[in-house]
Amino acid sequence: MPEKDIDLTLPKGTIVPNHIAIILDGNGRWARSRNLPVTKGHEEGARAMRSVMDAARKCGVHTVTLWGFSTENWKRPPSEVKKILQLVTQTLRYEIKTAEEEKIRFVHLGRKDRLPKPLIKLIAAAEEKTKNYNKHVLNIALDYGGRDEILRAVQKIVRDQLDPKTIDEELFSKYLDTADQPYPNPDLFIRTSGEQRTSGFLPWQMVYSEFYFEEDHLPDMTPEHLKRAILDYSCRRRRFGGKDKVTHFKFKPELTAAFEINWWRLANIPEGSTFREHAQNHLREQWGLSKELASDAARYLTQALVQGKKEDWKKAKENLKKFYKLIRHEVKLAFEPSIAASLELKFIKRMNGGTKRVDQAELENDTRKFISEVFRISDFQAKKAARLRTLAALERNRAEQGEGEEHWDKAEEYLTLYYKALKDRVA
Repeated sequence: MPEKDIDLTLPKGTIVPNHIAIILDGNGRWARSRNLPVTKGHEEGARAMRSVMDAARKCGVHTVTLWGFSTENWKRPPSEVKKILQLVTQTLRYEIKTAEEEKIRFVHLGRKDRLPKPLIKLIAAAEEKTKNYNKHVLNIALDYGGRDEILRAVQKIVRDQLDPKTIDEELFSKYLDTADQPYPNPDLFIRTSGEQRTSGFLPWQMVYSEFYFEEDHLPDMTPEHLKRAILDYSCRRRRFGGKDKVTHFKFKPELTAAFEINWWRLANIPEGSTFREHAQNHLREQWGLSKELASDAARYLTQALVQGKKEDWKKAKENLKKFYKLIRHEVKLAFEPSIAASLELKFIKRMNGGTKRVDQAELENDTRKFISEVFRISDFQAKKAARLRTLAALERNRAEQGEGEEHWDKAEEYLTLYYKALKDRVA
């Protein structure tokens, strides 16, 4: 999809990180896999980086930090270093124009004594021109190393001859490269190319950052990739070392699975009171609801399933929204009811087709999104539970197609494992 056609609109209730830090990785591997010179990879990486920066601002991200060149990158071949710094210079010229138009404060992180003089001069001019802007911040880490930053901060403190008793975290932070920024600590850290390490990037500032590892190389990264990372971040439950604020789940996986199987088996006649009773028992156990609230929740849920059978999707979604509003209020999870309702509706539509052709990959993907949204965990954390629930749904489908009672037993086994996996993540 051309980048201009990508919809960067985020769903209502999305929590957008104030500060995203990105390690730009994979240019060389991208180029070598295509039998191209490494310099071509850096060119394509620079192009992708510009589009991602623009997208971040459109999504409402205040501060973006990019690691363009590390203190260790000097070990690369001189020709490659030269090309990287040329591209950095070109990118900076482009970004300086953008910074003036969009009121973006530009800040260099790292050493200035080893960079080429023209680049140092350009950096100094950019910092001076934009020092009073506060709509956005763009940090470019050049000749940057995390340990080096901390050592430089310590050296400054020693030179200032400060009384050791006065040195606390707040004071120390004022000697770091991110001093005086409104959001110095990244909320979300992204690394491209599938590498799963920080390499010493912002070690002081990233103590409580959420990590997101993108499999694609930087040249292949698009605004759509960034949007996915933000949506994944929005599902995280950030505790900052404290206790969780949500109501903890005390359900018994075996009992919860048994209750759910009972109303699954009656799904073809959801109008009946027995079906609603089973649903009510299931909801009381899973969510810890009172009898009264479970009755209300079961009413909304069963009405939605009846309307789903009749393909009255608008009314079904309305009742599902009411159901998830009730759940959200009771258990204090920060999901968006309309999103949860939409994802649940997808599941109902897939399972109501009356056919054996249920696409496992699509069902598992939708289920993972649903679990991430409702239970506020990352896609990575939701993966195991999503697979188990999908396998349970497929066994249900086979049982409903008349392939044998043993498939209900398998469905219950998978559901039990699902609730165990889920409880392990959210209890």
